Amino acid sequence: MTSDASLSTVDDLTSFSAVRIEELVNRKGLDELAASTGELYGVLLRIFGSTGALLAGNTEPPQLQVYIGTRAGGRRALRRVVESIKAIEHGDEAQISTACPSGAHYAVSGICYDKRSIGRIVVGPYLPIDLTEPPEALFSVDSDLDGDRLRTLWSQLARVDDAAVRRLIRHLKTAIDLILFSGHRALLASNMHLASVRESYRELQEKTASLQTAYERLQELDRLKSNFLGTVSHELRTPLTSIIGYSEMLTAGIVGEMTAEQQEFINTIHEKGAQLLDLIGGLLDLTKLESGTLNIRKSEVPVGPLLDDIVQTLTPQARRKKVALLAQYEADLPELWGEPTRLRQVLQNLVENGIKFTPEGGTVRLSANLVHRHMTADEEGPAVVMRGMKRAMIELRVADTGIGISEADRERVFDAFYQVDSSSTRSQGGTGLGLSIVKRLVSAHDGMVHVEKGDPSGSVFVVLLPCRKTTMIG
Repeated sequence: MTSDASLSTVDDLTSFSAVRIEELVNRKGLDELAASTGELYGVLLRIFGSTGALLAGNTEPPQLQVYIGTRAGGRRALRRVVESIKAIEHGDEAQISTACPSGAHYAVSGICYDKRSIGRIVVGPYLPIDLTEPPEALFSVDSDLDGDRLRTLWSQLARVDDAAVRRLIRHLKTAIDLILFSGHRALLASNMHLASVRESYRELQEKTASLQTAYERLQELDRLKSNFLGTVSHELRTPLTSIIGYSEMLTAGIVGEMTAEQQEFINTIHEKGAQLLDLIGGLLDLTKLESGTLNIRKSEVPVGPLLDDIVQTLTPQARRKKVALLAQYEADLPELWGEPTRLRQVLQNLVENGIKFTPEGGTVRLSANLVHRHMTADEEGPAVVMRGMKRAMIELRVADTGIGISEADRERVFDAFYQVDSSSTRSQGGTGLGLSIVKRLVSAHDGMVHVEKGDPSGSVFVVLLPCRKTTMIG
């Protein structure tokens, strides 16, 4: 249903009431049209706007009027002629005025468009064909005017039949009407376009304001979520630590010997408690990373010992899955610049994922290489980029021969809580926090991480980290 405001806007755009002829026609073109039409009939022709301003036509009065205007009586007579012409009701049909003391005629016709008068056409002065001598009224305008000169200048006025003048005006009005229609259509199209742009801009502003409000609300909700996770994680950690500690004491036989079944139950409690503690630790890390409160104390980290430590730690887990875990690196790699504990957390998370999703008999390979990549303007400024400088970095790759990750999921695997297989029947557990923490930790070390398709199967996680001594090459 259309509102009154919308109808009003459409009426304003399509109505001609507020438009002037000057806005619809080209002044130079209109002047050329008036001049050529006047020359065709040998008469003076002028076009005026709705305010009385001259828009087109001859601005030079006939010499007879110029001479008459040199005397006071003549000027009064000319003013009376002008007032009589202005008083004519200028409708669609041309009206002839004979009020001039010289006997000259003036033809006046209105210019109408969309049932509204927007100007007028004035033709004259011209003498009717049947007038052969100047009337006596011409010589009585002022006693100081020279009669012979008046007669000479009077004879220079154009002679045209009134019927011919009316045909001239009809022809001119037809041409002007076509010009007005074309101009009005162009103006209307322009107004509609501007209105559409204004409406689109208004809607865009409203949507922007709405999005800004939603964004601020989401930021607040994200902050509350982070605070909630941090608080809950801290509150859960204390009793969970006690549960794990008491289960260890029970396993050690501090309170006496236990049956095999009791020992199995206690081992299950300890195992699940440890898993829950890892989850809480991940939540705390994610909360700190999101809030920017995680302190990273960087130092020089040798690459080889870091990889060897990961392999040594996770080899028992790989053997239980009957998966081969290998490390490969060059001996003279430059050192990494980062926090050893967090870098170890990054690689351990990626390798554990590889072991988890690799079937029996598969392989997980951890490798490190020195690479040189082109620097971006954000990293070192446009001047360095223009010189084509490259930066030395360590590329860490964790490749497995597991089930792989589809191209559609490769970007989303780094989102918090995202699971490639989110069904209730998925074969592998997990919270979906590990890779999100990996990406944030890598970013905190000024590095980058992405995932590629494995060859021939599986997936490859690639981590690029800066060296301690940044080497530039051209």
